[in-house]
Amino acid sequence: MERMKGKVCVVTGGARGIGRGIVEAFAREGALRVWALDMNDAEFPALEKAWPAVKGAVVNVTDAAAVEAFTAKAKAEHGRIDALVNNAGITKDALIQKMSESDWDAVIAVNLKGPFLMTKAIAPVMMEGGSGSIVSISSIVGLDGNIGQTNYAATKGGIVAMTKGWAREFSRKGAKIRANCVSPGYTRTPMIETVPEKVLEPIIARTPLGRLAEIEDIVNGVLYLSCDEGCFVNGQVLRIDGGLTL
Repeated sequence: MERMKGKVCVVTGGARGIGRGIVEAFAREGALRVWALDMNDAEFPALEKAWPAVKGAVVNVTDAAAVEAFTAKAKAEHGRIDALVNNAGITKDALIQKMSESDWDAVIAVNLKGPFLMTKAIAPVMMEGGSGSIVSISSIVGLDGNIGQTNYAATKGGIVAMTKGWAREFSRKGAKIRANCVSPGYTRTPMIETVPEKVLEPIIARTPLGRLAEIEDIVNGVLYLSCDEGCFVNGQVLRIDGGLTL
């Protein structure tokens, strides 16, 4: 069964890591079009060659005009957008007394303003069509906090709050638009591979399932919330952390 058969999808931060995994999963599950948005187009040729349904686009999610122009282009191609995944994000970690205002602003812009602008542009397209799914990537840090991540935690907590508001707002007037978020735990992505194993070992030891998440673990949660199997799930936060935050 192709769970995304015929759907038009948009994934931000779609060139690598979790975003790339989501893009590939949507294509594998029969999506008509998967837009992979990223600031770096180096991976687009390989993605497009491997998956004919995938099309890369360089879009700065913090630029309202660029987001609106992309949305108009995507709508013009097929007349609708069925799934949006707000995945793009950055980190600029530091203890708060050492965190610069520019590092605060940069993380807020990409991680919080980006999903706001993407959703602001795409939700009306979904409402016109009467249905859609918006999945935003939060983090366990957004639910429970973490030392040295004031900016990151603020954005990921904001994602949760916005998601709950959207779940109410976009379902008005009979539109079947769902908004949910996924809160991953520590996941083996290219970013985390730079973290020394001695730092990861205590985290693994505290995780009941005894390992870090793999990209596919997160992708599976996003896929469920994006496809019709999750058609009655709305306004929810799905933790995927192996029980770390029990």
